[in-house]
Amino acid sequence: MSSVRRERQPTVIDVAAEAGVAVGTVSRFLRGQPVRDGNREQIERAIDLLGYRHNALAASMKTGEQRMIGFLLPGLSEFHAGLLGEVSQRLRRSDRAVLSYLHDFDRGSILEGIDFFRSHRVNSIVLAGVEHVAEDLHRALRSGVDFVLYDNDVPGLPADRAFVEHRKASREAVEYLLRLGHRRIATIHGMERDSAGRERLGGYRDAMAAAGISPDPELIVDGGWNEVGGRAAIARLMALETPPTAVYSANYSMSFGALEWCRDNGVRLPDDLSWVSFDDVPAFCLHSPKITAVDQRRDNIAVAIDRLLEGQRLKPGPEHRQEVAVSCDLVIRDSVRAITP
Repeated sequence: MSSVRRERQPTVIDVAAEAGVAVGTVSRFLRGQPVRDGNREQIERAIDLLGYRHNALAASMKTGEQRMIGFLLPGLSEFHAGLLGEVSQRLRRSDRAVLSYLHDFDRGSILEGIDFFRSHRVNSIVLAGVEHVAEDLHRALRSGVDFVLYDNDVPGLPADRAFVEHRKASREAVEYLLRLGHRRIATIHGMERDSAGRERLGGYRDAMAAAGISPDPELIVDGGWNEVGGRAAIARLMALETPPTAVYSANYSMSFGALEWCRDNGVRLPDDLSWVSFDDVPAFCLHSPKITAVDQRRDNIAVAIDRLLEGQRLKPGPEHRQEVAVSCDLVIRDSVRAITP
């Protein structure tokens, strides 16, 4: 019987020998502790050369130090999956690993995810806030779990927060339309059960109020965060006796559905209708015309989450929590034209 001989996996000792540094120096680097810049560069080169892989879970069990992070996602949409990737890459640099769990807003799945993380010695969990499980999250906090919230809030939960400036960015997007002469501006907004939905709708209202405009209630339509809702919303808006000249859509999924309806029904952008969307995604550059959009800067959200997780490692417990505001960029493309009011 033939046998397969397995190659020996490189160890910390091998990395230290290749880098020309002490084993203790490599161990400090792997624990995220300070080492001299020259040593850090040599260790990183040695790790890449040898293909060294550190077992974060084993290290957590051996030392008691937090090396695994939990990530509770509602689904693998472009935004959430992209953010998971950004966070994972950043944590990998300091030899931390991410365990992810999908919940689809189901309470039972969220509780199962928290139990799954706890069984893997995970005490810090990143999640987009889900308000209807607030009591369960409070209970988890009392058991020793720390949370970092992103995208949506859970009011009153003593957790860290890394939120983009939903309201400010939305206001600036609508102000851009106003500067180009648009007055009959509609919005396709997300669910108001979510703080992001409320904040983005609030930004639209703020911009219109500052311009002295009281928008027609018929111009404010709930698209439910999804393509089907976006398609239904634009059909309703364009059927009005006086349709809007511009639309601000509160996320890319609703924009996709609405833009598909416009294409199918001969509504040309920006000749017949101007468009701005929250959430910038690569597909917007493939659309004709290219879509003007608010970029949430997932890379900056990931930096904020990483910083908050490091704070939890150094100072665990709800009394030390903080909030980081992440600014957005309005990316101007070709889907908006100036008009004479």
